[in-house]
Amino acid sequence: MGWAGGVWRVGSEAGPVGEILIDDADFPWLSGRFTAGEAYDAVRDLFIRELALAEQDDDWEEWEAAYDEIRRRVSLSSPDGPVPEFLLHIENDRAWFRWSDEPFEDVHRT
Repeated sequence: MGWAGGVWRVGSEAGPVGEILIDDADFPWLSGRFTAGEAYDAVRDLFIRELALAEQDDDWEEWEAAYDEIRRRVSLSSPDGPVPEFLLHIENDRAWFRWSDEPFEDVHRT
């Protein structure tokens, strides 16, 4: 499937967080140029913190808590509409993500 050139939208209750113009696909990851929207400033620090924690690679519980806050605050929509689950990273003018048409399995459930 050709993903290049597609525009994915990141939103929040406060308005548009930004758009991602896809320029690379390495399934299951897509990546592209991120253009910030009017609501990006309200969540920018969440993405900075999440990525720093992921790069430390030593406290995944703290990373999960940080990412849970991102998931509470933002949504992701493909060119065809909203996706129920995603893992999104934003750094400066780049974004990369994977998504699912089905909710991710909660590994913490017993």
